[in-house]
Amino acid sequence: MLYDDGENSTARRTLTASSRLLRRLHLDGPLLAALAAVVAFGLFVLFSATGENMPMWTNQIERLALAIVALVLLAQVPPAWLKRVSPILYAAGVLLLLAVMVHGDVGKGAQRWLVLGPLRFQPSELMKLGVPMMCAWYLHDRPLPPSLRDVTVVLGIIAVPALIIAKQPDLGTALLIASAGILVVFLAGLSTVVIVLGLTLLGGAVPVAWHFMHDYQRQRVLMFLDPSQDPLGAGYHSIQSQIAIGSGGLFGKGWMNGSQAQLEFLPERSTDFIFAVIGEELGLLGQLLLIGLYLTVIGRALYMASEAQDTYARLVCGSFALTFFVYVFVNTGMVSGILPVVGVPLPFISYGGTAMVTLGLALGMLMSIAKSKRLVQS
Repeated sequence: MLYDDGENSTARRTLTASSRLLRRLHLDGPLLAALAAVVAFGLFVLFSATGENMPMWTNQIERLALAIVALVLLAQVPPAWLKRVSPILYAAGVLLLLAVMVHGDVGKGAQRWLVLGPLRFQPSELMKLGVPMMCAWYLHDRPLPPSLRDVTVVLGIIAVPALIIAKQPDLGTALLIASAGILVVFLAGLSTVVIVLGLTLLGGAVPVAWHFMHDYQRQRVLMFLDPSQDPLGAGYHSIQSQIAIGSGGLFGKGWMNGSQAQLEFLPERSTDFIFAVIGEELGLLGQLLLIGLYLTVIGRALYMASEAQDTYARLVCGSFALTFFVYVFVNTGMVSGILPVVGVPLPFISYGGTAMVTLGLALGMLMSIAKSKRLVQS
């Protein structure tokens, strides 16, 4: 019995020390725990999706480490400083996007990258943070719900970078950035008149958008409606991913036993279509487990946003939380065949680093907001 008491005492001391460390680093324990579960799940699945490719697997661990470092560092930044820097970040991002149009590096038929010495990066990733921060900065000291004039200004803030990015062309990123800004507007509250007017304008813009879309983008929409039109071409990704998910059933074929993934019938299986690998190898239950972990992250992030101390913090953090949801919804939707195929990764699961670091920075801002709340209460 004394031995048990000693063990319990040690466990309590360890838990207390961990809580103090998290508090000192301004980190939120529940959010970190849910995120760690997502990361562990992702590494487990990625090892199979890459065909036991150890270099790719270790590269992913390095990128995850970089994203976590970015999260921790940004959690130390005071929220007031984040508010002040929002216009600067937005302006710098727009200038970098313009630089990409003139001197951007071309890859895979798109001019999206900027090369500065040894550094090669996509400035559009900065705007995933800059646009919602700028929209929240503009609205934070104005009456809410916003007037039609203020909504028009915010839509202009969103449209400038979104249109530049769409021209690169990178329609998926442009839509993500536009949705992040529009989420700020919805979180600020909208009158019925503004909502009806917005939906009317959106409906009228569809034919115009179709006219300016590239041929491959139109093809993706047409293949979403009927992928059987070109089963070995434009519709191949969608058909193979649905076959993989359907063949997994409830329990899946087992880790590393998926025929679609292991025999390389499934394209982009380690990146955009890794959710199909989960469906084939771990079944519906594996997919539901991952979605449950994602909902835990999103729910905790929304709770932290609701507890923020000012309008700017609530708007920007709420937007980041819902943008995380958009990532998950769009990726799982396109893999399952309920949305057109766009280049949106599955957060902290898909192989890659740029989007992961961006999400790490966004979650770091949430941590910063939580720190501000604790300081005000103490």
